[in-house]
Amino acid sequence: MDVTGVLWGLCTNDSRAAAALAVPFLIPLATDAHHPHRAAALGALPGPARARHFGVASREELLLHRTDPARHAPDGVDDYGYEVTAYPAGWSVAAARTAITANTPALLLLLDDLDPAVRVDAAYALAVVADHDHVVRTALIGRCKAEHDPIARAAFALANAEITRAHPHTPIVAWLRERWQDHAEAPEVRLAAAMGWLCLTDSPAPDELRRTVDALADAERAHAMEALPWMGAASGTNEPGLLRCKRSMLHPDEPDPETIFWDSLF
Repeated sequence: MDVTGVLWGLCTNDSRAAAALAVPFLIPLATDAHHPHRAAALGALPGPARARHFGVASREELLLHRTDPARHAPDGVDDYGYEVTAYPAGWSVAAARTAITANTPALLLLLDDLDPAVRVDAAYALAVVADHDHVVRTALIGRCKAEHDPIARAAFALANAEITRAHPHTPIVAWLRERWQDHAEAPEVRLAAAMGWLCLTDSPAPDELRRTVDALADAERAHAMEALPWMGAASGTNEPGLLRCKRSMLHPDEPDPETIFWDSLF
């Protein structure tokens, strides 16, 4: 096994501390256009910077970051549980995000990569940075204007929403609303923007948004949008991420296919 395989193994390790240690070493590989395993390195990079995000599709938790004990856990213990070392797992998540934030300039360059899959994964990695000066969000908006691939554009919208979930910035909320209201936008972008907007507000979903999501979020589009890491992570048994988000956010009274599946086994 080469060094990339070792680092990828650490990033997918059950121990978040081990995964976080791999992040600084993966970044040079992920940003090297000539490295043969760049795509694998970039795809593994953001995992350690997130916790308990698989299967999460609700407005409250889809884009939620909880890594600052001072803000989210006054007793110093977050709800990510503990490592085998007895340290809070959130500390490892925060360390991974710090490493990614430190390499923001190199990751921003990947938003102009020729491969749309790289642009999507770069947006997913950048979504965890501490963008206090709004450099990343400004870049995502600018790149979205020039982007022709609808899945990449959708990724830029979700990345902007995730950053803003952790670091509130009112103009991004308005920008996302403009995206899902714009009938000239690609359906994938409108859906991503609608999901992002819902995660940033406490207001009841407007009727216009409900009609938009219900009309656009069909099975075929949900399958295509599994290429977005957010949607892939949110998916459940027999339910793509987009449809799971739609049900959780807008139709919470509908039965959960995953619960039905597991109940059928017993």
